[in-house]
Amino acid sequence: MSLLLSWLILTVAVWLTAMLLPGFHVRGFGSALLVAALLGVLNFLLGWLLFAFFTVATLGLAWLLAFITRWIIDALLLKLIDSMTDRLRIDGFRWAFAGAFVMSAIGTLGEWLLRG
Repeated sequence: MSLLLSWLILTVAVWLTAMLLPGFHVRGFGSALLVAALLGVLNFLLGWLLFAFFTVATLGLAWLLAFITRWIIDALLLKLIDSMTDRLRIDGFRWAFAGAFVMSAIGTLGEWLLRG
């Protein structure tokens, strides 16, 4: 049940981000469901690997600045999803970076509201 709620929160975050940012486009709520699922799977499969790579490459600095590192990784994964499917279109890495930030803020707020 917790996994489904997290997926729904991420879906709403993707959809609202598309509504708020002009360079971040999702075809509709169904597409947001797919993008959220892909982001969750890619984060599970590649997120830890990218985090480890950044930590080694920066001699541990990425681990100390974990929030910023996760933000960059999420932006990279969003651009990867953009290239994998036509349901998400991001106009550039700057918009992916902004989208990752907005999605993180919305997702954190959603999780906080459900848990609180």
